[in-house]
Amino acid sequence: VQLQASGGGLVQTGGSLRLSCAASGLTFTSAAVGWFRQAPGKEREFVASILWSGNSPYYVDFVKGRFTISRDNAENTVYLQMNSLKPEDTAAYYCAAAVYFRELVSNTRAWQYWGQGTLVTVSS
Repeated sequence: VQLQASGGGLVQTGGSLRLSCAASGLTFTSAAVGWFRQAPGKEREFVASILWSGNSPYYVDFVKGRFTISRDNAENTVYLQMNSLKPEDTAAYYCAAAVYFRELVSNTRAWQYWGQGTLVTVSS
């Protein structure tokens, strides 16, 4: 299984970025996909997730109204549209996939597969 995250970069406060997570090696339509982020010196934290069907997107409070997660099953890709970015959004963003859950989705241990990070830097 491979998850390839991309789309990170440098953006000013208030700007937007769209991250992509391309998956291969798994039955994508049977997998939930999530985004996490990790800032320097901090633990990895949950950002958003979306279920197999594309229904029930779930967001952590501090990105609600600003970030939107979506998926294109035909392209085996999940997107994270990030608007109104703030300096505190600066982090490496990771996508993850799960075909089953035994932990809360906000727990890193819940996810079986991980991609490499893509760095998002928001300047003030």
